[in-house]
Order: sequence, then C-alpha cells, then structure tokens
Amino acid sequence: MPVKLEDRPIEQVREEIVDKLIVNYSHAIISAEAFERRLDEAMATDSHQQLVALVEDLPLEADASYDAKKERSFTPNYGAGETSQDDRLVSILGSSVREGQWVVPKKINVIDVLGSTKIDFTDAIFQHQNIEVNVANVLGSLEIFVPESVNVTIRMYDIVGSSENKAPSMAGRQAPQITITGYSVLGSVEVSVKQTMKEKFVAFANSMREALGMSKTN
Repeated sequence: MPVKLEDRPIEQVREEIVDKLIVNYSHAIISAEAFERRLDEAMATDSHQQLVALVEDLPLEADASYDAKKERSFTPNYGAGETSQDDRLVSILGSSVREGQWVVPKKINVIDVLGSTKIDFTDAIFQHQNIEVNVANVLGSLEIFVPESVNVTIRMYDIVGSSENKAPSMAGRQAPQITITGYSVLGSVEVSVKQTMKEKFVAFANSMREALGMSKTN
C-alpha cells in the first residue's frame, strides 16, 4: 500500500515535482514563463497538495535518461587527476584566481596582502571530501564561490576585518566539506553561491531543450 502523500518527506515530493516541470518544459509542453512561475511556487511552498497541483495537468514523467543527465549536472565533480595534497595562492599587491574545472587539493593556503584572491569551486573537480582553506589575509579581499551541493564552515579570527558565509551549507553528509580557517586583519573574506539552485534548474532545463533542438522561445 503506497504511503499517503502528506506522510512523504516534503523535499522528496518537491524534487519529483521540479523534475516533472523540467521534463515538460524541455519538451515545450509549457512556456518558459509558466515553467519559471511554477518553479518559484514549487520552491516556496511546503504544502504537499500545492506541489502536486502544480503538475497535475502535465503529461510527461522523468525517466532513466533524464535521471542520468540530472545526476551528471547536479552532483559535485569527483574525479581522478594529478594534484598535490597542498596548493598555495599568494597575492601581494596583486590578484590570484582559481576557477573553471580545476582539481581541488586537500588543503589550500591563501596569503593575501593588499591584494585580491578569488577561488571558484563551482565547476571544480573534487578528490577529497574534506578540504581546508587556510587564510592569512592582511588588508586584502578573498572571494570564495561554491555550488549549493557542498557544505562550508568558517573558523576565522578577524582583527578589524570581516568573514561572511552566505552559502546555505545544506548539502548531504556525503557532499564535500570546505572548512575555512586562519585570520584576517583589516581584510574581508566572503563565501557565496555563484549560481542559486533555481538558476541551476533553469540552466539545466534550457540545456535539455537545446539537446532536443528547441529554443527558449519554442
């Protein structure tokens, strides 16, 4: 006997509804405007019945092919690659950047003196579940961008400086865990999500449409 709808975990139901919205949008069953409106409603409500009502008029369901594409798009990139256990970013009166599909080491040491440093984990390839970013920041600025599929903890000592974590850190236990340690003197450290989950859903849905030979306006 199936579990009653209201007894199912709300996040599991929400995920199924979002999947159905993406599938039907990608096949041009609903317009871009309707897709984004319903997606906003799906992410805002905690009502099982309201979630189900958002897709009751949509005919298509997610299948194994869709699940595989979603897994590749939304799972953090774990992979093999040659990298040392440690990496160092030094910015003295200058700037340093790590971004794109770079291989993340177990520990990253950041030295920033009157400079700026940017570390972008959005498309990075993880080899370790636990990553430490150790910071020595004096009159500098450090920006760290992460996907919503990782967890971030800040353990900084700020001396007339600031450290702010704007990332939600609500990923599962098996997700990468980034811990930021060190100190900041008259400097700033900010962690944020470069692409929200809604933005990622929309980008994924549009990539599905393109794969089917449809534009956003179809």
